[in-house]
Amino acid sequence: MIKINNLTKKFASHISLDNISCEFNKNESIALMGANGAGKTTLIRCILGYYHPNAGEVLINGLNPIKQRIEVLKEISFVPQLPPPIKLSISELIHYISVSANVDKEKIIHYANEMKLDIKSNMHKSFFKLSGGMKQKLLIAISIAKKSNIIIYDEPTANLDPVARDDFYRLLKQNEDEKVLLFVTHRLEEVKDLVNRQIYMDLGKIVSDEKV
Repeated sequence: MIKINNLTKKFASHISLDNISCEFNKNESIALMGANGAGKTTLIRCILGYYHPNAGEVLINGLNPIKQRIEVLKEISFVPQLPPPIKLSISELIHYISVSANVDKEKIIHYANEMKLDIKSNMHKSFFKLSGGMKQKLLIAISIAKKSNIIIYDEPTANLDPVARDDFYRLLKQNEDEKVLLFVTHRLEEVKDLVNRQIYMDLGKIVSDEKV
């Protein structure tokens, strides 16, 4: 599903990704790990088409995420570590996601309720003013409701309490078939029961890639 060939990304003289090659295939749940500055975020942003590589390429189901970005983003759900500063109300956000990404509103509400987010009584609240945990729960609900082939979570449990983490793990287990799940994390212990592959990055290179 994701094919990365000889990918290099530089920022001025700094090499953030150094000639990386790897593949992520369906039914793989991958923990992407490494210290700050290892290149994890740069790799994710190249997959999402945010960055133009200096050399090499990224292909998502054979498509270029820069040249064919609209088609590629239909295949991907992404939950960032820091929720975006969205000023829409929850109701407006759900409507926007439903129309722009063809996601069933009722499925978003269903998964939000499964995450124990009291969504109906908060429909008119601004997403921006929600607590970090509430934002994370709603973004997780949207990511699962979208039924994407590829789901990328950047530190997905950072704002979740233990009960919400258990709900998150349970929902992923129920919806993991035929997907690529990619977890960018510093805390392997929190996703170790979900992943079947662990990748360590350092100084822009993949230094370890193991099935587990």
